[in-house]
Amino acid sequence: MEKRWIYKDKGDPNTISHLAEVLGIEPVLATLLVQRGISTFDEAKKFFRPSIEDLYNPFLMKDMQQAVERIERAIRSNERILVYGDYDVDGTTAVALIYSFFQKRYSKIGYYIPDRYIEGYGISLKGIDYAAENGYSLIIALDCGIKANEKVLYAHQRRIDFIICDHHLPSDQIPQAVAVLDPKRPDCKYPFKELSGCGVGFKLLQAYCQKNSTPMEELYQYLDLVAVSIASDIVPVIDENRVLTFFGLQKLNENPSRGLRSIIKIAGIEKQQIAIDDIVFRIGPRINAAGRMESGKSAVDLLCACDDLVAYEMSSIINSCNNDRKNVDRSITHEALRMIASDPKAFHRNTTVLFNPTWHKGVVGIVASRLIETYYRPTVVLTQSGGMATGSARSVPGFDLYQAIESCADLLESFGGHMYAAGLTLKAENVQKFMDRFEDAVSKMITPELLTPQIDIDEQLSLDDINDKFFRILKQFQPFGPGNMSPVFVTENVTDNGDGRLVGPDKEHIKLSLIHTDKSKVYPAIAFQLAEHYRSIHDGKPFDICYTITENIFRGETTLQIRVKDIKFDLYKTDKFGQPHKENSFL
Repeated sequence: MEKRWIYKDKGDPNTISHLAEVLGIEPVLATLLVQRGISTFDEAKKFFRPSIEDLYNPFLMKDMQQAVERIERAIRSNERILVYGDYDVDGTTAVALIYSFFQKRYSKIGYYIPDRYIEGYGISLKGIDYAAENGYSLIIALDCGIKANEKVLYAHQRRIDFIICDHHLPSDQIPQAVAVLDPKRPDCKYPFKELSGCGVGFKLLQAYCQKNSTPMEELYQYLDLVAVSIASDIVPVIDENRVLTFFGLQKLNENPSRGLRSIIKIAGIEKQQIAIDDIVFRIGPRINAAGRMESGKSAVDLLCACDDLVAYEMSSIINSCNNDRKNVDRSITHEALRMIASDPKAFHRNTTVLFNPTWHKGVVGIVASRLIETYYRPTVVLTQSGGMATGSARSVPGFDLYQAIESCADLLESFGGHMYAAGLTLKAENVQKFMDRFEDAVSKMITPELLTPQIDIDEQLSLDDINDKFFRILKQFQPFGPGNMSPVFVTENVTDNGDGRLVGPDKEHIKLSLIHTDKSKVYPAIAFQLAEHYRSIHDGKPFDICYTITENIFRGETTLQIRVKDIKFDLYKTDKFGQPHKENSFL
């Protein structure tokens, strides 16, 4: 699939020059800082050296005082408290966080994770009934509830109060709970709006500790859970999230909780420095798999485990769920691709909407993401559950999927989510109407550019400028994530030294030995899913690469590696002396 290479604005040259001088770094590194909104020495210091003191006062969040006071009253009155959360990583880590903290201080506390297939997303009537039947009078809802107006009223009828901790966009009416903590509330003045659901739960505990003079160190031991939630829920790793993730990764690497340690071990990453990518691709999917294939409660059981044997047994069960999930989503993805290929009209659409009542509900979101890798456009994958068509939607960068779905609201029974991901439920007879309406809405809103994958380029770089000092400073830009992605560089006119070869089970990747201006230096590189370029590379043709710089650990040795994201050849032709000559610059 052809990709567009888009250069980011470098920023003010004088600011770049000044930063490079005062920090003693290369101009290219100063450019990366300016691109991230950093223009002074003090801002750079705060970026490179996050401090736990940079966390905001939790009482700046709307309703925080009421939330803390209601929990204090529940404890004084010996009430039963139920911690309720969504079944994904953000929800289960949030429940584990709140439950683990209070369980050490108060015995009358339990937790509840709704069944994805019976109850669906968010607060359920069944969950409220469970609370009432078991004597719970306060529910702390995490990563859900911001639209649960009717459910909260129902709970009130059953003499149950709600504290809602959510981070999703609210509707026009805020639920009539005792407290609704959500930085995205229009009337909330909290300075950072992009917390994860677990992050909002953390702010509740921070406020509780502050008000009750509890040492913050007792709370910070749970930052590994917060970091896992931030990485897995793909919220921006900037501002307060950067601080939480920075210290959460420290905890994850130095002394993770028993449950997370067992996941790290079973994922085979216990002997390496864990980064955001390891959470996204190794830890998060295993936690998620419990809710996708069986019950999200298993994930909380693991994350709250107080015994090594129990943790190991639970992590083995969850790992098995993850293996099952991979087999199911692979099978459904292949079937979905065949459905698109067999539909002559599908190729020219600006959307993909597929419905198969037999598909596994737990993996349709993953399948939607995989389809975008082949058909780059907003995608909805639906299955049948509870007599309804239900499923997940995923977007392409830059397009507001939620707005497009909202324009079809009259065809939907329920929906929720954000710009890039959403869940929806509708009657099966409305699927075709939704398919047409969604196509029409997206077609009116989307541009041709957004339907072409793009790679955002930070800066040009010579391979010969990559050395240990350069990478040591580059590593300090971590943790990477939305808002602070791993820098992408472009190097023009590179060649392979002849050692390049196809690798992977299907020979789909290329392992390269790149050379640039200094022919004596060789740079190991890997180009995933780019095997179609192998013949041209093997023939010695020069090419441009865009890439990130990573560490490769093999047999205990750590080396720098170029991770190639894309390759372009068509920018060069050979002159009469056999030398490459730039014909059409994309700069």
